[in-house]
Amino acid sequence: MKIFVKVRPKAGENKIEKIDNLSYKICVSEEPKNGKANLAVIKLLSDYFKVSSKDIKLVSGFSSRNKIFEIKEDEG
Repeated sequence: MKIFVKVRPKAGENKIEKIDNLSYKICVSEEPKNGKANLAVIKLLSDYFKVSSKDIKLVSGFSSRNKIFEIKEDEG
């Protein structure tokens, strides 16, 4: 499954807001340097979708606020 994410780095808190079935707004407290914000987003997504962080891949938007993630869904 691919999802579209708008990221707000250096936010006061970490949270996920679902916009629709495939779009999310994610706030993370990490700053966007050396991939720290991206790692924080992956951690939040893994908790939200209850999958391992290894099952989440950043497909597009490494240095942009608009990102596309691919989430490997549980086959069971």
